[in-house]
Amino acid sequence: MSASFDKPEYYINRELSWLEFNRRVLEEAQDPHQPLLERVKFMCIVTSNLDEFFEIRMAGVKLQIENEVSDVGPDGLTASEVFAEARRKVLALYEDQYRLWNEELKPQLAEHGVHLKREHELSDEEQRWCHEYFEREVFPVLTPLSVDASHPFPQLRNKSHNLILLLRRSNGQRTYGIVQIPRVIPRLVQLPSTNEEKREYHFILLKNLIQSHVHELYPGLTVEGVYGFRITRNSDLYIDEEEAENLLRTIEEELRKRGRGNAVRLEVQDNMPRDVQQLLLDNLRLKESDLYVLNGPVNILHLSPLANLDRPELRDRAYVPIAPEDLPAESDPFEVIRQKDVLLHHPYESFGAVVDFVERASRDPRCLAIKMTLYRTSGNSPIVKSLIRAAESGKQVTALVELKARFDEANNIQWARQLEDAGVQVVYGVVGLKTHSKLLMVVRREDDGIIRYCH
Repeated sequence: MSASFDKPEYYINRELSWLEFNRRVLEEAQDPHQPLLERVKFMCIVTSNLDEFFEIRMAGVKLQIENEVSDVGPDGLTASEVFAEARRKVLALYEDQYRLWNEELKPQLAEHGVHLKREHELSDEEQRWCHEYFEREVFPVLTPLSVDASHPFPQLRNKSHNLILLLRRSNGQRTYGIVQIPRVIPRLVQLPSTNEEKREYHFILLKNLIQSHVHELYPGLTVEGVYGFRITRNSDLYIDEEEAENLLRTIEEELRKRGRGNAVRLEVQDNMPRDVQQLLLDNLRLKESDLYVLNGPVNILHLSPLANLDRPELRDRAYVPIAPEDLPAESDPFEVIRQKDVLLHHPYESFGAVVDFVERASRDPRCLAIKMTLYRTSGNSPIVKSLIRAAESGKQVTALVELKARFDEANNIQWARQLEDAGVQVVYGVVGLKTHSKLLMVVRREDDGIIRYCH
């Protein structure tokens, strides 16, 4: 009797499965055997992951609901059922994440001399310093906005962290103001009371620093309340590759829209009044089910610099990959590979052997061609520099640059243009597919003919 593969219980929903993956990331932060700063790092990764989940996955589910797509997936769930279950899981994640921060990580950081202060916890000296810092570094960058009959609700960018203010005019009329927390200023401000010799660190969130001085932005008005909120927007790129004559230009146009997509999530401080929450929901065209009330920093990612503090006893010991035994630094990789294949086990063995191989090929007069796929590259990629050097020296260089590397599209477009300017033949992926492989071929003329070396 043949097996039936159409039973819903045989299938796992990909959105819900992804949230279970993020639950496992949170479990790393909850693990008391992990060093303290590593736990902080994992807690921040949970927030970063949730951001992308809402920007792409939850945005797609909401779009199905709005378009009244009635299709049922192989798992037997409709889009509305996926949304409801995903929201339940996200709420549970938030609850556990913020309990972890408030009840475990923040107190333990304080025990180890790392203090995150609120406005009322500052000493007189710290208050004076914060005032001077605000006047000198922050105030010139801020743009206070009003929301009333003559000032419509502003277009706030994706993942922007904002303050909404309850204001009272001298005539008693109530109005609102919005201040965006600037991204060009560190979101975690180190206070002058920090003493690194005594291993004491004192910080205040930029949001809290602005909040304590925000009355200076609205002279003549009384500030009755200040509350933080954050918006997440649909950031997926909608590209019909069959119709797009120029994929690069099409992706560039979509990237310009990315920060202005429809809102899909509203995160707010837990002390925000209900009528203010409703004001934001109405203006963002969101429902109650898109609202997430947080018991702590509206954006936990602003705490991520804590994970990089110079406190080695609170972090994992730095891992240094070993050099591959078969490719020591002084060896000639071409000679070694001609003798036998070499297996590299990354990240336990250093990727530097590959970087060195490409760099050597770019300088080697016997090298005729380099062909390579690029999915993501660092901001200062030595691989890309080697490809540019090889092309400028007359070698035939071809690079397949995947423009659809999510959230690295703009970076890859920049590298692609630099490569083309240097004479590299750039290919922009394969229609309908995403190239996620790392492949390299070096073509070299040797005494017995042309030899191909691959990684």
